Amino acid sequence: MDYASAMQWLYAQLPMYQRVGKAALNPNLDGITKLAEHLGNPHQKYKSIHIAGTNGKGSSAHMLASILQEAGYKVGLYTSPHLKDFSERIRINGVPIDREYILDFVVSNRTFFEQEAFSFFEMTVGLAFDYFAKQQVDVAVIEVGLGGRLDATNIITPEACLITNIALDHQQFLGTTRPAIAKEKGGIIKPNTPVVLGTDDQETFAVFEAIAKPLDAPLYVAEKHTYVTDLLGDYQQQNINGVVSLLKKLSSFTVSEDHVCNGLRHVSKNTCIRGRWEILGTKPTIIADVAHNKAGLEVVLRQLTSLTYDTLHVVFGIVSDKDAGDLVTLLPPDATYYLCAAAVPRALDVPSLSEHFSNHNRSFTSYDSVKHAYAAALNKASAEDVIFIGGSLFVVSEILP
Repeated sequence: MDYASAMQWLYAQLPMYQRVGKAALNPNLDGITKLAEHLGNPHQKYKSIHIAGTNGKGSSAHMLASILQEAGYKVGLYTSPHLKDFSERIRINGVPIDREYILDFVVSNRTFFEQEAFSFFEMTVGLAFDYFAKQQVDVAVIEVGLGGRLDATNIITPEACLITNIALDHQQFLGTTRPAIAKEKGGIIKPNTPVVLGTDDQETFAVFEAIAKPLDAPLYVAEKHTYVTDLLGDYQQQNINGVVSLLKKLSSFTVSEDHVCNGLRHVSKNTCIRGRWEILGTKPTIIADVAHNKAGLEVVLRQLTSLTYDTLHVVFGIVSDKDAGDLVTLLPPDATYYLCAAAVPRALDVPSLSEHFSNHNRSFTSYDSVKHAYAAALNKASAEDVIFIGGSLFVVSEILP
């Protein structure tokens, strides 16, 4: 078995939420607990920091890892999903997990995997925990996959938690109101463990307070900071506030002002993050962003429409479990749209997406693939135009080099 066949086996045996949706989820922590025990509970062998939230948790995780790297720590970073290759999910000091390690992990545990009904995400989390322990990281920054309370990452006992924000997303799993979603994400709060909230949100603060108080978990709202980062996008300022506020509550790490400044300025170099207001070209300006829910797209589109251009071209596709009509209403009516569906089962088919665009009087052309849609936008755009690629992480992933 080689790396490619190992990955094919994993995708075939273990359903992956990012591709197939709800069928991939195990709605409890029994599976990951059993897997962790099988591996010798590797997550107990190093310090960790847990990050949840609707938007910004990936960027925040990368920022935090970058700062801790600048401070001289050996930092594990677990995020999901991946954009181009599975190994992106698991990094140490920015370097993806070695493919041979993945292969050995699969071969060594394949019989156990086949005996148990683990989800793809549980297997991935187990792999990350195992890798970080065997590589003896000083600390692991762990991003929640979905929600928090029942997320497979939630068996860790972190040094601190960050909850970036709460917005409506994944309502079929987490609840239909922001307080209900906050309750699920607040499930990562642990006894006597500081919690930083990335936004001052009165509607959800009471939910977090009700969880934290009985656990004697100190609860803080992020302070505003004036640091700068190499990550583009106006939304990154909120992420900076949460990350820096969290660092101030970490008594077990020594981080200087220079470490914070340098870490935030070199996030891309230190952690290799992709797809956050990423500039792919100029003349025309080409921007890709993985924002995929209403709250995230609102922020991105606000910045997008503030740019100066002759024509805005948008390569757009979403997944089928989003409210397409709700998202289309956010899109600027004077843009030219190139509709497509990513090559994953969860993608909303182009005819259905086109119907929503017709209902909202948006100018569009439909294409049979993301690459064809992108090629058409490139062909029609002039040097003074802007091309935006978004709506779904999967659409962006098919365009990134």
